Amino acid sequence: MLKTNFQVYQKGQKSNTTLSDFLSNGIFNVDGDIWKYQRQVASHEFNTRSLRKFVETVVDTELSERLIPILANAAAEKKVLDLQDILQRFAFDNICKIAFGYDPGYLLPTLPEAEFAVAFEDSVRLSTQRFIYLFPLIWKIKRALNLGSEKKLRIAVQQVREFAKNIVREKQKELNEKSSLDSVDLLSRFLSTGHSDEDFVTDIVISFILAGRDTTSAALTWFFYLISKNPEVESQILEEIGQKAESLVLYDEVKNMMYTHASLCESMRFYPPVPVDSKEAVKDDVLPDGTFVKKGARVTYHPYAMGRSKEIWGENWAEFKPERWLNKDEVTGNWMFVGKDAYTYPVFQAGPRICLGKEMAFLQMKRVVAGVLQRFKVVPVAEKGVEPVFISYLTAKMKGGFPVTIEEMM
Repeated sequence: MLKTNFQVYQKGQKSNTTLSDFLSNGIFNVDGDIWKYQRQVASHEFNTRSLRKFVETVVDTELSERLIPILANAAAEKKVLDLQDILQRFAFDNICKIAFGYDPGYLLPTLPEAEFAVAFEDSVRLSTQRFIYLFPLIWKIKRALNLGSEKKLRIAVQQVREFAKNIVREKQKELNEKSSLDSVDLLSRFLSTGHSDEDFVTDIVISFILAGRDTTSAALTWFFYLISKNPEVESQILEEIGQKAESLVLYDEVKNMMYTHASLCESMRFYPPVPVDSKEAVKDDVLPDGTFVKKGARVTYHPYAMGRSKEIWGENWAEFKPERWLNKDEVTGNWMFVGKDAYTYPVFQAGPRICLGKEMAFLQMKRVVAGVLQRFKVVPVAEKGVEPVFISYLTAKMKGGFPVTIEEMM
């Protein structure tokens, strides 16, 4: 599906139609030459050192000037915080700055209801709900008559796209006046390299906001939950952070935090940010086990189920065990990360559509983990034995949020 017969298994008409109002012809909603072109354009930009440096600056600023002060205030006032909401706000500010060069200020101390952020959330939620209908004709009729959830979706999508296009126009005007742009966000890069079609750059930037907004925040939400249940893992992470405490101000240093990296991988094994993905067969095919797939059929693979498979992960699959991703160097005693192949662990997709931002996402997540756990202990307030409920829109969520208290480390 993801590599050998990649050309056979595509997003397909159903997915494209269902998400087209929101994502239009963005990279996550198209196939063929349109996808290939966007992938090439985006891949070039993601491999530039200057973008990586820009991401480092954005993440460190948001962490030190917004996230850490909010957690410190919650610790001082002994307040309960919804950590899922806080992490979503953190990720939304970051990805908007990276994608647009725009700061929505969603993680300001007052935790404001930023119009663009709310419209974006509504667009994701209401677009996803279309997949629930047994008969797609129902939502299509509601859309044609401008009723109920479809009316709300139309308003939300219009807000998102108009907002995005206004920023595109402002950047384009600046480029026309100055011949080059000082900013290094993705939108500025696309415009500066001659991609001036308003719809093209709007579509691709909205897709990247979707990717960066929900995935890292979902992964971190479940990570902080799981380490609260596994204090021995938290102790190992704290030991690793302590060894690097002097250098954590350098974003780049967190790449060597192998135990933390393994803990994030293990967390996403249990709770992948994108728990399920499906493709449409554009012609008849036969799977390796002999299963016949008829043209037009949808075939789904399930990272959430795969991460809990005894056949893949062994008898101890139910244990939260970062060590399954590690080997210890017998000479130095240091941990060495041992990754799994992308088809055993398709959390970041695999094959030609593998996530472009994978390494950037890990660096961001490790920087947040180091910055938070260096100063605070995250304590869930749910009653003992009460498990949070995993729910899935386009990405995974914790139902009802993740209420926690924050304790300042002595």
